[in-house]
Amino acid sequence: MPKLIVILGDQLSPAIASLREASADDVILMAEVGSEASYVKHHKHKIVLIFSAMRHFAAVLEQQGRKVCYVKYGQQAGIHSMTDAVAYALAQTDMSEIAITECGEYRLHQEILGWSAHFQRPVTILEDDRFLCSKEMFNQWASGRQQLRMEYFYRQMRRYTGLLLDAKQQPVGGQWNFDKENRKACPPDLVAIPPLKFSHDDITQQVCQLVATEFADNPGSVDNFQYAVTGKDARQAFMHFIEQQLVNFGDYQDAMLVDQPFLFHSLCSMYLNAGLLDVRWMCQKVEAAWRSEKVSLNAAEGFIRQLIGWREFVRGLYWLKMPDYAAQNYFSATTPLPSYFWSGKTKMRCMQQAISQTMEYGYAHHIQRLMITGNFALLAGLDVQAICDWYLAVYVDAYEWVELPNTMGMALFADGGELASKPYAASGAYVNRMSNYCKNCHYKVKDVTGEKACPFNALYWDFLDRNHEQLGQNARLQLAFKNWQRKTPEQQAAIKQHASVLLNKLEQL
Repeated sequence: MPKLIVILGDQLSPAIASLREASADDVILMAEVGSEASYVKHHKHKIVLIFSAMRHFAAVLEQQGRKVCYVKYGQQAGIHSMTDAVAYALAQTDMSEIAITECGEYRLHQEILGWSAHFQRPVTILEDDRFLCSKEMFNQWASGRQQLRMEYFYRQMRRYTGLLLDAKQQPVGGQWNFDKENRKACPPDLVAIPPLKFSHDDITQQVCQLVATEFADNPGSVDNFQYAVTGKDARQAFMHFIEQQLVNFGDYQDAMLVDQPFLFHSLCSMYLNAGLLDVRWMCQKVEAAWRSEKVSLNAAEGFIRQLIGWREFVRGLYWLKMPDYAAQNYFSATTPLPSYFWSGKTKMRCMQQAISQTMEYGYAHHIQRLMITGNFALLAGLDVQAICDWYLAVYVDAYEWVELPNTMGMALFADGGELASKPYAASGAYVNRMSNYCKNCHYKVKDVTGEKACPFNALYWDFLDRNHEQLGQNARLQLAFKNWQRKTPEQQAAIKQHASVLLNKLEQL
């Protein structure tokens, strides 16, 4: 008897394990279901990307002669979850068993684990070998280590993949990490190279109409959706990055400029995380660009580190630590999110820039997420669960396996240091150094107290002071604490008083 092969919305890869195992008689189920589309208030661009890419992927499978059972959103009454969709497909054709590639979120994984008993059929969950590091491989690496640090995992992944190694299997350039060369502020007159834009075909137009109607209250607008929705277009977008943007990506990957949301970033994480791109292919293209002397080593290494370092590391950490990881709140942060997290309407220019472009495009690069919105949430003690849900909702590339460790562990330090060795807390000086946001801001970046003082400054010192018990012994924060202790008691009292005022009027900042 044929099997039911379930393909999820972030598994749109022709070579995914479940499709490799499928026979011509097997039925492939794909479904746009309400539980996955609405467990947080996803940005409209995210829903359009996934639904449209799913429909395009299903069309290719049908052209190849595959049997596809495709359930469109709202098409069948009573289908609200993947379990409902599987029940619907099994009712159409009696199939002997179910096969699926392991999913990316613990919540859905628990649902899938119940299928065998629910449907009285064997369920095979295949390893997602689109990732370079399996869960088992990561667990073996992590076993016995007192601390899990990405840098050491990254070095193992370089050796494992052979990327950017010389003939003696040593890192090219004599060092593993060139991050210090990737922190240049972007000159204001530097002309950014925008990512490729893609026009809507009939499928995407239909999805845009659906999302505009069914998800009208979600962030964003379908009117400016411009992303790739097929593997072919995603590869074209990435090659545009290689040929036009990568040359400047290394130097300026941490930089921020007013009204320049993309600079030299690829935006391809949304395609990779949905399955439209392959991480091995991407890394090979980047390495080839360096070996042919088209880009610098710090550009190539910096990009590859994001893929085989951070991306694989946070995925391994997520599955190693869940479900307890999601409940952590090291600083007991519970302050509600100010409304400008959904509108961008704030007098803080850096927050206005990062949030406004997020609402418009469902995108902000890693420093905007970490050192602007994430840093502010950390300093202000914003509610950890609300912030994690916000990041999961507003970014097109966000899935819990990658979003949760990056938000909870790196941006908020809510895991107490399981991921990062220190909180990424910073005052307005960092924002001023890495951007031109402060130039025309309502607030004065060099002032610590006073009505026009940059809120990041007093909140930074207050964060250190109120969390001294948890952070006072952190080796990487000793200089910061010494600088705080050098201030007179009067200065400290004035800063803490101003921070208290700010925390009581977060909504008005």
